[in-house]
Amino acid sequence: MASKIISGKDIKQIGFKGGELINTILQVVHTHYKNKSKNYKIGLLRQVFNQPDKFDEHKQLGRIVSAMNSEDASNIEASSTPQDEKPIAIYGRSGIDEKTIDQMDQAMSLPIVERGALMPDAHVGYGLPIGGVLATENEVIPYAVGVDIGCRMCLSIFDLPANELKKNTYFFKNSLKENTRFGNKEVFKNPNEYEVLEHSAFDEISFLQKLKGKALRQIGSSGGGNHFAEFGEVLITDPENEWGLEPGEYMGLLTHSGSRGLGAEIAIHYTRLAKMLNRSDLVNKNLAWLDLDSEAGQEYWIAMNLAGDYSASCHFDIHTRIMEEIGAELMVRIENHHNFAWKETIEGKEYIVHRKGATPAAKGELGIIPGSMMHAGYIVRGLGNEKALNSASHGAGRLHSRKKAKQNFSKKFIRQQMKKKGITLIGGGVDEAPMAYKNIDEVMQKQTDLVEVVGKFQPRIVRMNKDG
Repeated sequence: MASKIISGKDIKQIGFKGGELINTILQVVHTHYKNKSKNYKIGLLRQVFNQPDKFDEHKQLGRIVSAMNSEDASNIEASSTPQDEKPIAIYGRSGIDEKTIDQMDQAMSLPIVERGALMPDAHVGYGLPIGGVLATENEVIPYAVGVDIGCRMCLSIFDLPANELKKNTYFFKNSLKENTRFGNKEVFKNPNEYEVLEHSAFDEISFLQKLKGKALRQIGSSGGGNHFAEFGEVLITDPENEWGLEPGEYMGLLTHSGSRGLGAEIAIHYTRLAKMLNRSDLVNKNLAWLDLDSEAGQEYWIAMNLAGDYSASCHFDIHTRIMEEIGAELMVRIENHHNFAWKETIEGKEYIVHRKGATPAAKGELGIIPGSMMHAGYIVRGLGNEKALNSASHGAGRLHSRKKAKQNFSKKFIRQQMKKKGITLIGGGVDEAPMAYKNIDEVMQKQTDLVEVVGKFQPRIVRMNKDG
């Protein structure tokens, strides 16, 4: 099976240029020639490259010729397939590398996938690219949701003036240190209990029974990596915002984390089960799926939603602890998952929509798209673009891998840059260097038909895991 796969690199070696053109070629080859050998595909594409006029009216290959003739082939930021093929929309194509496109192409090859979308922050992930969105009819793919089920953003806007963060930096910095826990080892000695921990699934699904103790210990804590809790300045720019707030600056608390060990265990267990129950000839075996009419599929769906509710409770715990510590009143709260699967109706048909590192953006739906530990994020309102499966990016997206970030940057350099921006950092690894991320403003410009901006959040005091 692997010998049949043709990549963007192979296409470039033939002589084709332009990100949109290469994307079109991948779509045509995968859809119409997927069972042909790699050598056959390369030979065919060489003929098209050398004699495009010969294929100008060809039903399938004519698409490639049309793309070759288009002056804008390398500049189009959003693209989609014709209606007679699996629809896929790609936003910000020029900023997405070929490995990510290849990985999305593999995902689109699954027989259960009906349509897809790729967001402008997309980069290579496990199974499905980060920023990838897939729609199926009645199947769920655990690894298209991801290991950190219900990874989530939560923003609280308080009734305190934003300039208090500069006046009393030590106080707010200490409140973050006292009321947050990060990584695999830090937990609260006396964790608060929440209704989610009494969910019947912990008793009714045997696999979940052993996870309840871990869930109780870790509640209110955050993961490592890019998870954070930070105070910052919220700038409301939309005078017609949903809360009746006057445009201006407010104090806010923004958190990013997921379902901790509970979600990871669920993802691993049901992915293994899906591999056992499903076809063994998948190119990417991590994308094995479960039928929602099966017992295993129903179990995963219940467990996934449980993990999502657990993640929401963790954020609620953090925000409540800190709000009480600083003596603030809550004015507004905005929150959203970006690793999850939903039952949604798109163009009149119900799908299971998997978003792995993508923000739900149905018409009027509010969400948070963060930048980095140094750069501002955005409060957004969805425009309900069904071609994008009602989705938007979940952040800026990585420009450098964690390994490259460690090679290229140092803790000293990062802290110097953040100090210049007036930002205090607690913890944070070199792999999360702000320079390792794409430009958030450019990413936002590539999705203006997906979301509209309501406001911005500028980090001022940031806490992350001490080892990154």
